[in-house]
Amino acid sequence: MSTATHDAAGAAPPAARGGGPLHWPRSLFARLALILCVGLVLAQTLSVWLTLTERDETTANMMMDYVEREVASSVALLDNLPPSERAAWLPRLARRSYTFMLDPGVPGVAPDATLSRRYESAIERGIGKHYALTVNAIPGDDEHLQVHLRLSDGSPLTIDVRPQTALPLSRWLPLVLIVQLVLLAFCCWLAVRVATRPLAALARAADGLGPDLKAEHLDESGPSEVARAARAFNAMQARIAGYMAERMQILASISHDLQTPITRMRLRVDTMDDDEQGTRLRQDLQEMEQLVKEGVAYARTLHGASEVPVRLDLDALLDSLVCDYVDAGSDVVYDTRTAVAVVTRAKALKRIVGNFVDNALKFAGAAEIALSAGPGGDDVTIAVLDRGPGIPEESLEKVFEPFYRLETSRNRGTGGTGLGLAIARQLASAMGAQLTLHNRAGGGLEARLVLRKNGVAQAGR
Repeated sequence: MSTATHDAAGAAPPAARGGGPLHWPRSLFARLALILCVGLVLAQTLSVWLTLTERDETTANMMMDYVEREVASSVALLDNLPPSERAAWLPRLARRSYTFMLDPGVPGVAPDATLSRRYESAIERGIGKHYALTVNAIPGDDEHLQVHLRLSDGSPLTIDVRPQTALPLSRWLPLVLIVQLVLLAFCCWLAVRVATRPLAALARAADGLGPDLKAEHLDESGPSEVARAARAFNAMQARIAGYMAERMQILASISHDLQTPITRMRLRVDTMDDDEQGTRLRQDLQEMEQLVKEGVAYARTLHGASEVPVRLDLDALLDSLVCDYVDAGSDVVYDTRTAVAVVTRAKALKRIVGNFVDNALKFAGAAEIALSAGPGGDDVTIAVLDRGPGIPEESLEKVFEPFYRLETSRNRGTGGTGLGLAIARQLASAMGAQLTLHNRAGGGLEARLVLRKNGVAQAGR
């Protein structure tokens, strides 16, 4: 994957890059789950608030009706009792929100609190027609008022009221609310998971659609929209595979058809009397033949997964490759080693490493191979290093494009065909590996091939 592609794929939405106070999650799953959970929690909270508000209002109305009846009955009873017996009845007539006192009470100001005024109105409705009432609020932190009146015999009576309407919450109610919220969150998670699972499967299938074009077909069952998307993806995959097979067949046919005229031209060149012109024509024919072969090789790498993966000792393979170069008189060093075994395609791996070693020898005169395991041994990195001229930073990804050459002359001997690195990248992709180029500090180039954790195991396991 190119740097530009990687940046585009990993780019966050504007809000997630600090464009606003909200930072949305990156994944569709998290966004839908967040929206549903927040919406349901707000709806549940509003429902609980409305329920409690209605309960308090209903309780207050019932309490006012109760106070109206009970106070009227209690005052009538005390008025009919002999003065000597009234004190004994006071505890019996007391309630949670009010009590009776046989004294003038405490003077104060008129009540202004809403609840106090409701108590005042309820008591006036109950006994105001028979007795002259005086109501005043008692200063303090809590609502407190007193209703003053005189009985038929002129004795003072004070109703000391401490308004109470809100019923206490049951101890189990907060626990039930928490359980409800947890259940809602779980249902949201499950619903979003079921809804987004086909998208995740589609993404995995798209990621697995490598150069071999042999990814497994998506399951076409499920909801109509999901089934339709799966069928469209499977059809697209089949069409692309057909196009690529046709492309490879055309290139192979062209290569086969070109072999005959190239061979005839070489035979005619061999019979020419002009040795100087014959040498030049032979060189041109060799370049044509090399270009045709590399073009076909590049087409075949699009189906590079046809090679069967095998388990091999990576250290032994690289050591054997280096020995071949050393025997041929090339300056290739392999000092940094790691004992690992990998399950991969041996021919493709040798071609990739050999391509970069050849480039290093061509441009730097020497090459160094290093093998290392990533943190935890999950990844394995093969690096080919040189001290050549390197590559401009803006061209580190462009060199992997077919027929792209840094050397702009038309000389194939110095500039090559421009297919070597494209073939290496295609083979790496078919192996499930990542191939990148990096300029080294102090000059030179590092070609880094990372074999991912899938198919990688420590030697000896």
